[in-house]
Amino acid sequence: MAEKKNGAVGTSQTPAAKAESYEQVQKLHPLYFNIVKRRYWWFALSLIVIIPGIISLFLQGLNLGIDFKGGTMLDMKFNKPVTQSALTDSLKSVGLEGQVQLSNGDTVALIRTDALEEDQRDKLLTAIQQKVGDFDRGSLKEDKVGEAIGKELTSNAFWALIIASALMLAYISFRFQLAFAISGIIALLHDILVTVGIFSIFQIQIDATFVAAILTVFGYSINDTVVIFDRIRENETRLKRGESYEDMVDKSVWQTMGRSIKTVVTVLIALLAIFILGGESTKVFALAMLIGVFSGAYSSIFNASQILVEIRKFFGKGGKVARAKA
Repeated sequence: MAEKKNGAVGTSQTPAAKAESYEQVQKLHPLYFNIVKRRYWWFALSLIVIIPGIISLFLQGLNLGIDFKGGTMLDMKFNKPVTQSALTDSLKSVGLEGQVQLSNGDTVALIRTDALEEDQRDKLLTAIQQKVGDFDRGSLKEDKVGEAIGKELTSNAFWALIIASALMLAYISFRFQLAFAISGIIALLHDILVTVGIFSIFQIQIDATFVAAILTVFGYSINDTVVIFDRIRENETRLKRGESYEDMVDKSVWQTMGRSIKTVVTVLIALLAIFILGGESTKVFALAMLIGVFSGAYSSIFNASQILVEIRKFFGKGGKVARAKA
């Protein structure tokens, strides 16, 4: 049953979430360790993952699919069910690579590959007929995607991230403090760099669903971070003279730990099922979401609040940034 306390609505609280003192929170977590005091470890771990990805982006970039760089799509209907491996082998036999999606009982195939000249197209169709089976040439559809569409998609994705970041910065600044907003945006940037970097390092081909996954991760990660920020703000009003701001933040993180872990595990199970059991069209989306959600949970717990501590230390205890009214 949902509870409402101090303006926050959520699920029933765990004993640790209800605990008032830092000592009570520590005793209620058998695996407790001080997260905030070890923040430089977490920063270092993030850099170990992010830096190789940035280097890879500069050296080899991303493996763009035809949604971004243009290409040819063939929509063909077969007389009997076919397999993705057989169609992939047909592509390789004529020196091509691409993506294959099957539907309608594995009798309809959508093949995405590089832009084909007429002779390349004829060779591919001949190879498919020989290696896979007969198909209905009368219903064959061929579409070409130009580079201009890919550039427009990339530009729109970039501006979507910029606008989303600006709106989140404004909202969190109004709802909490500017220091909270900066911490949250840096944590979001961490999640994007981790996800994009891994795709670059392993040269996993991306398509339009990758953009959708990145924007979804953006929203998921900031939601988890705001829950922790809300608890920090609540505990900050109760902070007594002589008490440590770092200990208060550490207590807040542990009070929300159960909620954070349950949420991310539930989401990861669903995404893992999509990745394993879903078709080829959902693979990129599910993989990007798996990486992004895991990274988002990590950054919410181990990075965002610790960045906030560093900002507050820079401005001095209490911060030079005035607290906004809730």
